[in-house]
Amino acid sequence: MHHADKMKHVIIETPRLILRPPALEDLQDWVRFASHEDTMRHLGGVQSASMAWRSLMTMIGAWSAHGYAMFSVIEKSSGTWMGRIGPWQPLDWPGTEVGWGLHADFWHRGFALEAAAASVDWVFENLDWHEVIHTIAAENLSSIALAEKLGSKYQRQAMLPAPMSLEIGVWQQTREQWTENRKRLGL
Repeated sequence: MHHADKMKHVIIETPRLILRPPALEDLQDWVRFASHEDTMRHLGGVQSASMAWRSLMTMIGAWSAHGYAMFSVIEKSSGTWMGRIGPWQPLDWPGTEVGWGLHADFWHRGFALEAAAASVDWVFENLDWHEVIHTIAAENLSSIALAEKLGSKYQRQAMLPAPMSLEIGVWQQTREQWTENRKRLGL
């Protein structure tokens, strides 16, 4: 089996979550996510249904071509699609990112931390990445707090490539730092 094909069957379970590659069955939830103003405030702004479709297809395509991209995050107890979290490295990106975005309905309950930690674990176990970054706008204080909980430190300012064309802060940690930081999380 080709490496990318094998990766499409990845399923990660945490105490409360299932992380799996996005699929067409996620479209209705993806559209709901992308049309929610608070959810999208730091994720490029509200998207039309057709743009949400393009975003979902981009993630599915990245899984197919590269063998990784963000995971769909599913709440185990209800089967509810909550958002997308995981590895992300488009062309000209500032580095090897583990990014996150949960629908606002699921904020402030530790879900993003649980999913992001599982994603970083998966990245360092399965990809030849030496570090993870998180690209975060200065005003996105909750994402900065999450990056810090993961143990990442602010490194520099950078520009996201077009069409984002946005100045962001880059938070980062190495594989070796994660080994130590992971122990503190108690997840």
